[in-house]
Amino acid sequence: MRVWSRTLSDRLCRVSSSFSKNMAEEDNQSLHNENNENNCVRTLKDHMNPTRTSAPSCIVSPPETSHFNFKPDIIQLLPSFHCLDLENSYLHLREFEEVCNTYNDLNCSMNIIRLKLFPFSLKDKAKTCLQNLRSGSIRA
Repeated sequence: MRVWSRTLSDRLCRVSSSFSKNMAEEDNQSLHNENNENNCVRTLKDHMNPTRTSAPSCIVSPPETSHFNFKPDIIQLLPSFHCLDLENSYLHLREFEEVCNTYNDLNCSMNIIRLKLFPFSLKDKAKTCLQNLRSGSIRA
């Protein structure tokens, strides 16, 4: 049976079987030692869902947007804007508004619908520009 252990530099290394039995006993004792408060056991969920390291969104949604439910099909209908020299941003906004006007939600106003769907219409350089804005700079 192969037994692996982490070194101080967080690298995996194979451990011999006699050494591994001793290490397993020590690990078991240290995990169940209730007196040691510095011992932090991470669950599998903690490893699979790391803490968020990215900046919060620049778009601040009002509280009434919690009831906003849109169909994923509408994202496919949205025009794409890549922020290229040949693209017209005004034309993109006009097409974006046309698509948003076809979507009706009784719980939200049209401005909230546009605010929620707009990031999905941006691609590449345009999406990067949106993500580089200061957090909380766009409000409804």
